[in-house]
Amino acid sequence: MSHQIIKDLHNRYTAKKYDTSKRISSADLDVIKEAIRLSASSINSQPWKFVLVESDEAKQRLHDTFANKHQFNQLHAKEASHTLLLAYDPKFTKEKFVKRVDVEVSSGHLPAEMRESFMGAYAFAEMNTDENGYNGSWTKAQVYLALGNIMHTLARLNIASTPMEGVDPELIGEKFSEELDGHICEVALAMGYPVEEEDWNFGKPKARLPVEDIIATV
Repeated sequence: MSHQIIKDLHNRYTAKKYDTSKRISSADLDVIKEAIRLSASSINSQPWKFVLVESDEAKQRLHDTFANKHQFNQLHAKEASHTLLLAYDPKFTKEKFVKRVDVEVSSGHLPAEMRESFMGAYAFAEMNTDENGYNGSWTKAQVYLALGNIMHTLARLNIASTPMEGVDPELIGEKFSEELDGHICEVALAMGYPVEEEDWNFGKPKARLPVEDIIATV
């Protein structure tokens, strides 16, 4: 298929070795940040926090979070141009949802007279909230919507990425406690440019099941 989107997705892969001398431009970072902001979420809940690891000091902190496990991902902490920490709110309350609804109104997306009725959408969160107020399983799912959107954006920008569930949420929570503000990071995304000749995963053909095995048209 010749469509540019399909070409970009064929070129997208999980990078294994980053070039430390190449940095993502400020212009591309602006696009990435705006794509993050525009990510979809159930009931427009946006129950997340994103930390963009850019400085040498922050990269060292991220490097240190691999002290106990997942050392196979540790090299990306310093070698990648940037790493994005994607974190979810484990207790997304109705009070927090109010802020999102108010933006719905102030942006002109939602008529003011519909504000109270739209508040009823919080029922989707309530259905996934336990007696202790925990709804992290639901909010974490929203983070993965954002992750997919960001990975697609990077593919369009011809920027390599490495999604990593191999991170240590406890140490990340400790080392980035101020930035995360109570949110939990269980997945991160390294971003940058590969050293093609040292990246064993570069240039390999896609290994995906056939369309007819995964899509049923009815």
